[in-house]
Amino acid sequence: MWRKSSRSNNGGPECVEVASWRKSGRSGSGGEACVEVGTCGCCGTAVRDSKDPDGPKLAFKVAAWRAFHADVVAGRYDLT
Repeated sequence: MWRKSSRSNNGGPECVEVASWRKSGRSGSGGEACVEVGTCGCCGTAVRDSKDPDGPKLAFKVAAWRAFHADVVAGRYDLT
């Protein structure tokens, strides 16, 4: 299913369209603190809050997403 940004056709920046979203494999069944990612043709990768699928989305260029992903895997954002 394609989802178009709520800012499309309203004078906003480029729209973000994602063919399908996938939830993190580390998401719990309770649904708290879950994110979904999807491939976006205009930017590379889009991220959204799974509890608010119609809410805002972050769009990352390919190089920026790879750098962010590498940092997450390396534990650079771990709170403990």
